[in-house]
Amino acid sequence: MPRSPRTAPSWALLLRLLALLRPPGMAEACSCAPAHPQQHVCHSALAIRAKISSEKVVPASADPADPQKMIRYEIKQIKMFKGFEKVKDVQYIYTPFDSSLCGVKLEANSQKQYLLTGQILSDGKVFIHLCNYIEPWENLSFLQRERLNHHYHLNCGCQITTCYTVPCTISTPNECLWTDWLLERKLYGYQAQHYVCMKHVDGTCSWYQGRLPPRKEFVDINQP
Repeated sequence: MPRSPRTAPSWALLLRLLALLRPPGMAEACSCAPAHPQQHVCHSALAIRAKISSEKVVPASADPADPQKMIRYEIKQIKMFKGFEKVKDVQYIYTPFDSSLCGVKLEANSQKQYLLTGQILSDGKVFIHLCNYIEPWENLSFLQRERLNHHYHLNCGCQITTCYTVPCTISTPNECLWTDWLLERKLYGYQAQHYVCMKHVDGTCSWYQGRLPPRKEFVDINQP
C-alpha cells in the first residue's frame, strides 16, 4: 500500500528503509504493490504537474561515510493538485540514485511534462520513487486530468481493492473493485483511466465516470 500523506522522515532514513525492505538476492529489483491512480493521490502528500529542468547527483546525507546517493531534479512546477498546506512551490524533487531502491529516471531539459506524486520529508524536501504514481502528462486520459483537480482526493474515504482472480466481491459498503488486471491483464486499463471510486451521501462507494452511469460489471466479479 502507498505511504500515507503524513510528513515522512528524512531522506537518508528513507533510503536505509528501502534498502532493508529489498529482498535478499534481489539487488536489481524494485517491487511495488499495485495501486489505482486515485489511491496514489490519496496516499501521497503531494501531486503536481511539472517539467524537469535539470538533474544532479548529490549525497544522501551529510555523513561522508554514507555511500548512498540521490538524484536531485530541478523542476518547473506547472500546477499543484495536492500539498498546498505544506509547500507552495516545488523547485527540487529527490529520488534514490540506485534503481534497486526504486529510484525514478526522468527526462530533463525536454518539453515532456509529468504528473508527480510523492512524499514531503520532515526537512521539507519532496521525495519520489517508483512506487509513487509518476506518469508523462500526455499519457493521462482527459478524465484522469479532470479527476486530479477534485474527485480523487475528495473521495479518499473509499477503499479500492485490486481483483486478480475470480470470485472477487465487495466486502464493505465503501469498497470499489479494481478489475483492470482481471479483465485486460494490465493495471492501468480502461477503469484506471476513466473511473473514480466515488463516495455517496449514504457512505457507500461506487465507480463513476462522470458522463455515463456506473458500470454494473465493476460491482462484483464472480465465477460464470
